[in-house]
Amino acid sequence: MVYSMTGYGQAARELGGYKINIEMKSVNHRYSDIVLRMPREWAGSEDRLRRLVAQHVSRGRIDVYVNKERTSESAFEAECNMGVVDAYVQAGEQLKQLYGLEGSLLVNDLLRLPDVMNVREKATWSDEQLIAVLEDGFTEALNGLCQMREIEGRHLADDTLERLSRLESLHTEMIQWAPSVVEEYRSKLKQRLEQLLEQSAAFDESRFGMEVAIFAERSNIDEELTRLKSHFTQFRQLLSSGEPIGRKLDFLVQEMNRETNTIGSKANHLELVNRVVDMKAELEKIREQAANIE
Repeated sequence: MVYSMTGYGQAARELGGYKINIEMKSVNHRYSDIVLRMPREWAGSEDRLRRLVAQHVSRGRIDVYVNKERTSESAFEAECNMGVVDAYVQAGEQLKQLYGLEGSLLVNDLLRLPDVMNVREKATWSDEQLIAVLEDGFTEALNGLCQMREIEGRHLADDTLERLSRLESLHTEMIQWAPSVVEEYRSKLKQRLEQLLEQSAAFDESRFGMEVAIFAERSNIDEELTRLKSHFTQFRQLLSSGEPIGRKLDFLVQEMNRETNTIGSKANHLELVNRVVDMKAELEKIREQAANIE
């Protein structure tokens, strides 16, 4: 099964008067990069959730957003900051002594002063309950993300296989045209030599044969064609392997490009050159598709 690196998934859960929204997006990336954004007070569960994502996705950049919305009245708890209260009381006493002021700080006065009271929501759930809810929501979002990656992966695989078949057709045509390269060179070279000599000098058949043999050696593309066929076979095997194959496909495309470039530099033949151009165009499209595969 081929998976794309692009996908989206989401989930929502309820916990203690809150709605927890989980959203995941994945895009292309050379390696695995998991970016998790969630409320600071839940940071203790981040490593565990990150490992859960890594179990499902082996490559790509995955952005995970977790936020909470209050859905009902929550319990609150207030705490008096006694250190701040002491500082205010001492400051009041100093003012009275320095300036002869009268009066005293009342409770109502103190409560209105900055930083005297800390009011926060009181959690009505345990850490175990929180991680269980988060893991359950993450699993649902990951299933949606992976499903989308799988669907797009099938489209990528189908398109890539179609282009691979086109490469194999071009490869077959190259095999058919390869023998004619030397024969065409032999004919053109002999014609040119005869025109230059104009029957004024003896035609050196042995020297002519040597030149043709040297050209045949330099223009021979049998090895490149054989390696290309091997790469095609490996490419098809990878697409049906069910493993993360994006990097391997990218490497094979580079190797196929290298062999194609070598054929282009060796082949002094119009038909072969035209097929090299077509093959490079298809390889570029395959490279773009492989860059999206996990």
